[in-house]
Amino acid sequence: MTGKVYLVGAGPGDAKLITVKGLDCIKKGDVLVYDRLASPRLLKWMKPGGEKIYVGKRPDRHTMKQEEINQLLVDLALQGKTVVRLKGGDPTIFGRVGEEAGLLRQHGIPYEIVPGITSAISVPAYAGIPVTHRDHTSSLSIITGHENPEKLDYSINWEKLTNATGTLVFLMGVAKIGYISGQLIKHGRPPETPVALVRWGTRAEQETLIGTLADIEAKVTAANFQPPAVIVVGDVVLQREQLMWAETMPLFGKRIVVTRARSQASELVDRIDDLGGEPYEFPVIETVMPRDEEKKVEIAAALTVLETYDWVFFTSVNGVEFFFRHLTELGVDIRGLFHARIAAVGPATAEALAVRGLMTEELPARFQAESLIETLGAELLPGQKVLLPRGDLARDWLPDKLKELGLLVTVADTYETVVTGEDDDELLKLLEEGRIHAVTFTSSSTVHNFLEILRRMGLEDPLPLLSNVKIACIGPITEKTAIEAGLTPGLLAPEATIDGLVDELCRWNAETKRI
Repeated sequence: MTGKVYLVGAGPGDAKLITVKGLDCIKKGDVLVYDRLASPRLLKWMKPGGEKIYVGKRPDRHTMKQEEINQLLVDLALQGKTVVRLKGGDPTIFGRVGEEAGLLRQHGIPYEIVPGITSAISVPAYAGIPVTHRDHTSSLSIITGHENPEKLDYSINWEKLTNATGTLVFLMGVAKIGYISGQLIKHGRPPETPVALVRWGTRAEQETLIGTLADIEAKVTAANFQPPAVIVVGDVVLQREQLMWAETMPLFGKRIVVTRARSQASELVDRIDDLGGEPYEFPVIETVMPRDEEKKVEIAAALTVLETYDWVFFTSVNGVEFFFRHLTELGVDIRGLFHARIAAVGPATAEALAVRGLMTEELPARFQAESLIETLGAELLPGQKVLLPRGDLARDWLPDKLKELGLLVTVADTYETVVTGEDDDELLKLLEEGRIHAVTFTSSSTVHNFLEILRRMGLEDPLPLLSNVKIACIGPITEKTAIEAGLTPGLLAPEATIDGLVDELCRWNAETKRI
């Protein structure tokens, strides 16, 4: 049975700029064929077991020729696979989609072209440059600038193009900027015409260089301004002074690794994204129901006598989530806790309980177990019975302290924390190139597992690769674990919450910008 090919525009780089239909294609594809201009975050949406094939081009070499890519799509589809060809920007604008679609049609293979947001419009927008403006121009030309001068002269009628539209956008033309600007001046554009080059627009590396046709080549050389970049020529460039927005965001320019479990990462990922940073999801832990039968029996014994407890201590949102999952599986009525007082470590844990109708005791000033004991103080009396639902890797400090105070403690390890995460060559490449700016750790297990996965990917000693990466920890316990693992934490959340961690990242980025 013949498969189907989706020729999808990935947008300019910011993963959220892909279309809804494009994302839907990624989710259902058996094989994803992609190039370097597609955000690596999009690869995370593939279904489990999906195959990824990199066919992108780098300035120094061609990984695969276009003819070979065309044939690859045919071969994969003839194997009955659903193939997603993910191309940077829009596939119909200098994306050679016509060649790929043409060969598919010759072989009778069904396909769809899914448009994407072109970098010709979106990249200038992220630099605060609208490509049209009622006071300056209502017309736009998009031109490839990647060819050699002879081919540029063959494919471009400079005399007609130069003044045909108010705004000219050249894609892939950094190496030819001197020739392009010279031709435009030669054919009538004033030398003082504003020019902007926007490099890696919509990504953490976004960088903008402003000049005029007369001096832009010298500025590019002086700044060693490298591709890929979009070139904008015209008076609309002047709008950047008033409309620049991306660079003003609190986390602009930072690519930040999020190591939380995927089920919990969305809050931190969204916060980083909303503040202008680029989150890189690399979940290294997963929380699962206990698999050991003996452990299940112990949990059932602890949770079927809720009416006997004077206290229930919750130390994490996971502890809350899995506690209720077990109650449901066991058919236990939560009203059995009518006698117990509820204590929580941290506002997120308290909120997870509140949405289920359970109000907690006064929260400690510091969001860790030690402070919980300090806050409750004399209310913890010898002989009282305490239930402590928690994970299998939780510290023993809290149950030991409660026992020391004379309380009768029942520990129920309601969930297990396991190592997860696929090998990620893109992450290794970003680390090696110095393009990861920070790694966030929200628990001790994320520290241990992150380093373990890096070693599994072939790094005998991952610490040197992380020496120039800012290590951000959510609390002092996690920070202590990081130090013991050989890392050098540079950021510690003032409060052990996601908001506290994000605030610390913003403070760091603000200081970085001032230096």
